[in-house]
Amino acid sequence: MSTDPRERPIAVFDSGVGGLTVLHELLVQLPHEDFIYLGDTARFPYGERSPAELEAFALEIAEELLGRQAKLLVVACNSATAAALPALQARMRQTTLGVDVIGVVRPEAVQAVTATRNGRIGLLATTATVASGAYEQAVRAADPHVDLYPVACPELAPLIQAGFPADPRIVEVVRAAVTPLREAGVDTVILGCTHYPLVRPVLQRLLGRGVEIITSGEALARQVEHVLGARDLASRRTTEGDYRFLSTGDPEVFRDLGSRFLQLPLGPVERVHLRHEASR
Repeated sequence: MSTDPRERPIAVFDSGVGGLTVLHELLVQLPHEDFIYLGDTARFPYGERSPAELEAFALEIAEELLGRQAKLLVVACNSATAAALPALQARMRQTTLGVDVIGVVRPEAVQAVTATRNGRIGLLATTATVASGAYEQAVRAADPHVDLYPVACPELAPLIQAGFPADPRIVEVVRAAVTPLREAGVDTVILGCTHYPLVRPVLQRLLGRGVEIITSGEALARQVEHVLGARDLASRRTTEGDYRFLSTGDPEVFRDLGSRFLQLPLGPVERVHLRHEASR
């Protein structure tokens, strides 16, 4: 491992493989950086867990990634961001390097406020993310005159993870979720879960072509690039960076499903064991 902090990897984590949609944007926009991705598939899904559980999981994962010399931590999980971002930021400030933590909520909220034309924004997210109120706070901070209409979709992420792209139940779940958003007249919809971009064509068809869909990857990648520049942590290399994968669940299952989410070959996946059991 290089002693130069600029050559250390950017760490990304998610409850499963959904965060690979975020990693894909990071790889495209920051091709010279190294990345390490951890998917907590043994404890997936996060969407129905309590805030205390999510905070404990997130802090545990952060310690694992700190041990692998991460220079920046990206929380590519909306539920974990909503429940644990302040605790993660406090913990990372205690490190020698002072590692920054970036979550997916604020970049999406700001992008949605910029995009809306009628001041009506929809949110599709997990139960935990909706219950946290994190998006309401972020949208209000960006523009207090914009209205947010949140809808919880507890079934959607597990369906995508288990059956993408062929499970016909996905269409019916999406149809039920977007109905109240259409009735509310939203012109912009935030996808508040990193799994949801995988079914964006279904979402766009059922929402209508005039509704703008906001995903976390592109906005988050811009924020990562800004932080790296501000902290003088951007890699100086001119060649392609490397990317590695960790999974708390079955590495073979992760690699098979993950390659479809990332749209790139994954290579070896390392199994990691964290302290808390995958109990419900």
